[in-house]
Amino acid sequence: MKKASIIMIVGPLFLLGLYFFPLWNIMLGAPQYPDPLGMNIHINGLKGVNEFDIQNIDGLNHYIGMQTLPKVEDMWEFGTFPLIIGAMVALGVLIGILGYFNKVGHKWFWGWFVLMSILGVLGMYDFNAWLMDYGTNLDPNAIMKLTNPDGTPMTYKPPLLGHVKMLNFDVTSLPSTGGWLMFVGMMLTLAAGYIGWKSSKKQ
Repeated sequence: MKKASIIMIVGPLFLLGLYFFPLWNIMLGAPQYPDPLGMNIHINGLKGVNEFDIQNIDGLNHYIGMQTLPKVEDMWEFGTFPLIIGAMVALGVLIGILGYFNKVGHKWFWGWFVLMSILGVLGMYDFNAWLMDYGTNLDPNAIMKLTNPDGTPMTYKPPLLGHVKMLNFDVTSLPSTGGWLMFVGMMLTLAAGYIGWKSSKKQ
């Protein structure tokens, strides 16, 4: 059980990477942009991959009526997510320490994993809802009003995950360094639960 507990202590610490690295990345490539425009999504705000990327993305969006990218004060998530991550790291480490001293069993390790998974799904749902609003709630007075072949207004929702073609832009949305660190940390806690379960069976 001690081995499982040590892994349980280490796993949640990987989530601390979210304070230093972006969770998600969206890239926009087009012929007129030899260097693609990029946006890194951190748990506490948005940053351009390059110095003027946010400014350039907002400039392009203005023509087709999309909203400007939100600042920290525009979204409650940027203030709340860092607190949630901090609380989950502290809780995970505490559970690992208690497990090391045989105060809790492996089910607590799995419980942390399930709770973190639920929070992750809720976060992805919230992120997708923002993308939907961002790409479909267009200014009716936009300079350019583009329509689909059936005459309906064209929307510009970036993909939650993967690649899509929007006008002459190739838009790719993928987890970034912080997201992969979180994934590794969660897999370690899942492994800790399994190792703890195997240990309890032997005993």
